[in-house]
Amino acid sequence: QVRLVESGGGLVQPGGSLMLSCVVSGSDFSSEPMDWYRQPPGKQRDWVARISIKELTDYIDAVKGRFTISRDNAKNTVYLQMNNLQPEDTAVYYCNSLFALWPWGQGTQVTVSS
Repeated sequence: QVRLVESGGGLVQPGGSLMLSCVVSGSDFSSEPMDWYRQPPGKQRDWVARISIKELTDYIDAVKGRFTISRDNAKNTVYLQMNNLQPEDTAVYYCNSLFALWPWGQGTQVTVSS
């Protein structure tokens, strides 16, 4: 069974940075496009960023130029570098495969506040 373990969240001031990690076990990671999602307090979980197996990337407009998704196939890990964080980025962040086919992990909480 596929397992997803997200980490790297925390409390950061506006304008700050965080790097999230997601370790994937139980799958052929290198053959899977990977997504990051986020769920703000009281709202639904939404897609944020994607990286293909050829490392092509895509983002929602709200994070373009601030967030960077990357992957390390040797470590079965997908990353999300988040710069210039803003209060509206506050959410629990999750990773998953394309179309969210795997069981969700616990996520990692990102709180942006002064």
